[in-house]
Amino acid sequence: MQSNLSYLLLLCSLLFFQIGFSQDKKSTEKKIITTQKKDSIIDIKKDSLLIKKRDTIAKDSIKPKEKVEDIIVHVASDYTIQNAKDKTVTLYNEANITYTDIDLKAGIIIVDYKKNTLFAKGIIDSTGYIQRPIFTQGGQESEQDSIIYNFKSKRALIYGLKTKQGEMFTYGEKTKRVNDSTIFVRKIRFTTSEKKIPDYYIATDKAKLVPGKKIIVGTSNLVLADIPTPLFLPFAYFPLSETSVSGFLIPAFDTGSSQRGIGFQNGGYYFAISDYFDLSVRGDLYSNGSWGLRMSSNYKKRYRFSGSFNLSFENNISGIRGFDSFSKSNNFNIRWSHSQDSKASPNSRFSASVNLGSSRFFRESQNQFNVSQTQTNTFNSSINYSKTFVGTPFNMNLTATHQQNTNTQEITMTLPSLTLNMNRIYPFVGKGGVKKTPIQKLGFNYAMQGQYLIKTTENDFFTSKMFETARSGMTHKTSTNTNIKAFKYFTLSPSANYEEVWHFDYIQKNYDATQNVVVTDTLRGFKSYREYNAGVSLSTNIYGTFNFKKGRLKAIRHTFRPSISYSYRPDFKDKYIKSVQRSVDPLDLEEYTVFDQGIFGGPSGGLSNSIGITLNNVIEAKMAPKDPDSDEEDEKITILNNLNFSSSYNIAADSLRWSPISFSAGTRLFKDKLALNINGSMDVYQVDENGSRINKFNSNIFRLTNASLTANYSISSADFSKDKKEDKNKNRDPNNSQDVIGADINPTDNIGQRNAVNSSKEDKNKSANLYRADIPWSVNLAYSTNYRNNGISGGEIGVHSLMFSGNLELSPKWSVGYSSGYDIKEGAFTFSRFNFSRDLDSWQFNFNWVPFGTNSSYTFFIGVKSSVLADLKWDKNKPPDRRLF
Repeated sequence: MQSNLSYLLLLCSLLFFQIGFSQDKKSTEKKIITTQKKDSIIDIKKDSLLIKKRDTIAKDSIKPKEKVEDIIVHVASDYTIQNAKDKTVTLYNEANITYTDIDLKAGIIIVDYKKNTLFAKGIIDSTGYIQRPIFTQGGQESEQDSIIYNFKSKRALIYGLKTKQGEMFTYGEKTKRVNDSTIFVRKIRFTTSEKKIPDYYIATDKAKLVPGKKIIVGTSNLVLADIPTPLFLPFAYFPLSETSVSGFLIPAFDTGSSQRGIGFQNGGYYFAISDYFDLSVRGDLYSNGSWGLRMSSNYKKRYRFSGSFNLSFENNISGIRGFDSFSKSNNFNIRWSHSQDSKASPNSRFSASVNLGSSRFFRESQNQFNVSQTQTNTFNSSINYSKTFVGTPFNMNLTATHQQNTNTQEITMTLPSLTLNMNRIYPFVGKGGVKKTPIQKLGFNYAMQGQYLIKTTENDFFTSKMFETARSGMTHKTSTNTNIKAFKYFTLSPSANYEEVWHFDYIQKNYDATQNVVVTDTLRGFKSYREYNAGVSLSTNIYGTFNFKKGRLKAIRHTFRPSISYSYRPDFKDKYIKSVQRSVDPLDLEEYTVFDQGIFGGPSGGLSNSIGITLNNVIEAKMAPKDPDSDEEDEKITILNNLNFSSSYNIAADSLRWSPISFSAGTRLFKDKLALNINGSMDVYQVDENGSRINKFNSNIFRLTNASLTANYSISSADFSKDKKEDKNKNRDPNNSQDVIGADINPTDNIGQRNAVNSSKEDKNKSANLYRADIPWSVNLAYSTNYRNNGISGGEIGVHSLMFSGNLELSPKWSVGYSSGYDIKEGAFTFSRFNFSRDLDSWQFNFNWVPFGTNSSYTFFIGVKSSVLADLKWDKNKPPDRRLF
């Protein structure tokens, strides 16, 4: 009887469900596999969920559409119940169904084969509602309270939806999924906050969601911390594409100042041209007629190159037209940055760093508060291409440079400068590269430089006049040297140098009797000259060690490196000297050479037969470890990094044979926290009433002509931490001064990350203690002074200032930065800057303030971090008072 019943159940399953069910109700895994197999009794079709009726037209070649297209795999942790009568399958606890690209996980899943539906919900236990359904399809994932899904129509009805589209989280009470590309939601909330209770959200009654593309909503309201605000929008559109899309950039309203009136800033359009290249066009417009236009582009190709390009133009108007106070200024600025990936080409490299434009751009701009640029007086640009010729000692460097003085408005450009270098070669080296004898150590190198130099002014920039005074030329340099061991402890190093200079333009001077002036003409043509010199140097190292028997100080070592050199150079200028009458007196002559205004100058004048002296000193100490029983090695401490003196004596000169003595010294103290550097020069000769040196020694032998002292000190709370880890191998540059200017204020940055303290992904998990909290801080001090003595009016202090900057982290998400200084000589504060930053999780707050001075200004920003809602912000700024000249 039992076997007959089993046979009838199996037959019913084949006829009505066309699917095989297992009789074991405790099985943890069930697979429903569609097959197409011919049988003498039953023709099993590929349909595992629904009853498929036979076609009444036997000869019809059109087959009905199958409803199950792939293997269905279902898993449950506790049990699986199959109801053959009601045609349902129930999965309980950690249920999971996968079908085509659909993956569903939930506490309970019920499959109804009559209605072609799937129902999923969570489980209620003592901890609450758990195992909420998670539905994944096509890379899109959603979490909900419950879901009903129709296999046939692929429609769904969802309650309590939570899904993430890009950076946007979507919460909805009731959701109707029409198909894979259209979803309608009631009572919906949008936010970029990742918290369970969002910091903010945009609430609306109804919305249409196209997964991975867009969200369109009706009347919406901004809610902060579950408190509705009076901010409403009649409709909203949120792009959700994972790739960049083109769109409008919402401008910011600016009340401006009395000079500009009211207006709009940073409105425009963003062009998503391709995955490798984009373009942003923004503009400003004010009621007094001032306007600005900016274009910026970013580009990147993985493993090849990346860069950015910015072009800005501003038409600034001040005052009222027709009045004396009216002024108008047109300024522009071009910035380009390009870097090549090191993997792109190991033997060649291209890079660019361009910053050129109007000298007053950053001082008069209404939209660019680049503080560091207002404090400097130069623009610098460089475009460089370098290549190494593999298998040869040659390498090439092609550079175009630009230097612009914003005070004098003078511009110097090289378009381009070509350098070809040959690394030192040793033609007489022994077998296997052995270099023992002086002949084997004899090496040669070669360098060629060609340059096209333009010196012009800002008014003539980008005009044909800038090329009228251009200079061009080429130099060829080669040298050879070797070294010989002499007297066991000395090194003798002879050397010889040769240089040949080519000029493609030269000058000619003529006396104009009618104007009584000397007229200089620049002629085009080839002229050249040659120079050479030879010399020899003798050097050695002398060590002195002082040992100590008591205390941790074990020894002090003094390293003394004296060097004496001799060089000889003939007078090359004499044979190129020409004379021209310079007044009505025919005997009043002026000497010159045709190379005087050349790009590489003229040949050296005067015979040089000189002796050079250099003295270098280094003082080090050896300290025993604090614990004498430890296995630590003795610590080496540098007491004096360097103490150098240098001078020369010209035997061929008839007077003033001694050159000024230059000296420099540097050291680091207090565990490398304090860096001291001293530089200066001393002269042995007196000066006359005009300040010119005369051939008479000073009564005190040495006269200090100039000296400078710089000191940099850095300290932070980490220095007082008991568990700090010191990086003994950290390379610190003793000449590197601290950043005392601070970050830039840039209102064109609409994402709200400007001037924020550098953060990482780990910062998201920062937490603060309610008491005994650590407050990280840092202080950077920079002291600078110099002394000048012209020998007439006595010495005087030039620069004498103390600069300081630092950061104070009030909490893991509150930070304050500051930078200022005090001019001790003038008795006033220098440029001062304060930065306040607050990480509000999904929002960012920044306040930057320059309290006084010509650059007095502030910017206030609070807005959403996410780029999707970048326009959800409040951005207020007060630019510096601009005066147009």
